[in-house]
Amino acid sequence: MGSLKRTPLFEIYKKYGGKIIEFGGWEMPVQYSNIIEEHHTVRNHAGLFDVSHMGEIKVDGPDAEDFVQYLVTNDVKKMKDNQVQYNLMCYPSGGVVDDLLIYKYSSNSYMLVVNAANIDKDYDWIMQNKGNFDVKIENMSDRIAQLAFQGPQAEEILQKLTDYDLSSIKFFYFTETKVGGKDVLISRTGYTGEDGFEIYLAPQDAVYMWDLILETGRDQGVKPVGLGARDTLRFEAGLPLYGHEISEEITPLEAGLGIFVKLNTDDFIGKDVLMKQKEEGLKRKLVGFEMIDRGIPRAQFKVAKDGEIIGFVTTGSYSPTLDKNIGLALVKSQYSELGTEFEVLRGKRSMRAKVIPIPFYKKNYKK
Repeated sequence: MGSLKRTPLFEIYKKYGGKIIEFGGWEMPVQYSNIIEEHHTVRNHAGLFDVSHMGEIKVDGPDAEDFVQYLVTNDVKKMKDNQVQYNLMCYPSGGVVDDLLIYKYSSNSYMLVVNAANIDKDYDWIMQNKGNFDVKIENMSDRIAQLAFQGPQAEEILQKLTDYDLSSIKFFYFTETKVGGKDVLISRTGYTGEDGFEIYLAPQDAVYMWDLILETGRDQGVKPVGLGARDTLRFEAGLPLYGHEISEEITPLEAGLGIFVKLNTDDFIGKDVLMKQKEEGLKRKLVGFEMIDRGIPRAQFKVAKDGEIIGFVTTGSYSPTLDKNIGLALVKSQYSELGTEFEVLRGKRSMRAKVIPIPFYKKNYKK
């Protein structure tokens, strides 16, 4: 794995028992103790993630608002200063370049937080579409580290490290302050379905902050958490993963993300196709399902009904919170009704499953 990228925290993964894997071009810890234990730590206490592999792209200039609006599907022009917004960046075909968080400093300044594996692709796409917009675009990913601290006790523990009143940070807003004596940007956002924070800071401060948070929360059960539990947590909460629920071949509407597609706003890339897709009706929909038969569904397993292939699994796993095997699948729309039974195919083996509501886990956000 010599050519893979490493975050500023790589050297201390072993100190906490991290098991390293390749993920999207990075060497990252999949777990420290075990995935189920880390999953429950976040649901019941608080867990700390290294997410420094995520990318940050700044867009500044007189046309920043118009340009960012042109790039994404949500209504950026309704954002307030210091607000964060979930968004999707689409191709003209309606397929997804990436999903991202947009941080608004002002109408002249935004930070786009993109998926680790897509940083170069996203930056190139943004530059290709700059056109005559008067903006400066900068990939700042190498100059920013990021920690995610998630769970019902996250605010109480983190408050011990700052004089700033963290309870004043609303859901999907951010501020710039000091935590542990270090300059940070901190937002009440996350990717687990739990309340918590994402902390952006200088790479040279990352190890110090990591150790400080874990030490401060040790008596309250805080532990480091790897990518394995990050995936089961987001999956239970119905949060999409690029390359699974959304991709160049899957549109936001098919993935059930229509609430983040504002077709009544200014023109954006992919708008015409998405509008047509909505007018004509979706041919495919993302559904949640639980297994009736024994077996864990996995991504790319085919889904069939009465001998016909009707779709495929996008994510499947054992759910630690629900204690059962569940999955998400993109299927032909006529098979998306709740209670519909179909078969998940694992090679020659056919396993019965049933469509159930999503998200599987009710999000525990502080709003």
